[in-house]
Amino acid sequence: MDLWTRVSQSFDAQGLMTTLGARLVHVAQGEVQIEMPHAASLSQQHGFIHAGAISSILDSACGYAALTSAPAGCEVVTAEFKINFVRPAIGERFIATGRVQQAGKRLSVCTGEVLAYTGAESKVIAIMQATVANVEA
Repeated sequence: MDLWTRVSQSFDAQGLMTTLGARLVHVAQGEVQIEMPHAASLSQQHGFIHAGAISSILDSACGYAALTSAPAGCEVVTAEFKINFVRPAIGERFIATGRVQQAGKRLSVCTGEVLAYTGAESKVIAIMQATVANVEA
């Protein structure tokens, strides 16, 4: 099974990504990108996109990046992550990129970032480090 199929089948089964309006836009060995449009329904009290929505797309991007390196027959789950929000989530759309830094037999360490886009201009709004565990499917 190719990487796109492996990742997209799992991604399409996630109800939360559907709820967020997120879509898979890039899959390569060790790297995945997920895009989420701005939606008022995802905002917090100040009008920014809620940290929970941003965390969710970045967690999934890191997890799916790890899946591209996981052995056949394995799925992945997040073991832990740390996220830093460096700017308010203001933009028309948001792209989360997850990258594998080190893939092991049982755990992968990933990093990721979310860029907020307004027109062609983008700014980093969040940075993550995550540990993702391989689990038998």
